[in-house]
Amino acid sequence: MSKSVFSDEYNQFRKMLIDARKVANLTQAELSAKLKRPQSYVSKYERGERRLDVIEFLELAQVLEIDPLTFIENLLTYTKGR
Repeated sequence: MSKSVFSDEYNQFRKMLIDARKVANLTQAELSAKLKRPQSYVSKYERGERRLDVIEFLELAQVLEIDPLTFIENLLTYTKGR
């Protein structure tokens, strides 16, 4: 299993997070304000400069109003289809 931030699976994870933010009609700045974090936090994980841990992901899912289980199931569907 690759530890690279730039694995195909992690790139898909990032893309899905970006899509979820856009569906929520939020800019990076608006999302960062809701998370009470600097805008660079959102920018860095969206660009792959930093990884999210599971607690950060759950916080993000709550703010974006997405179901984390469905999100992970969709990610698993992508990884199994490769």
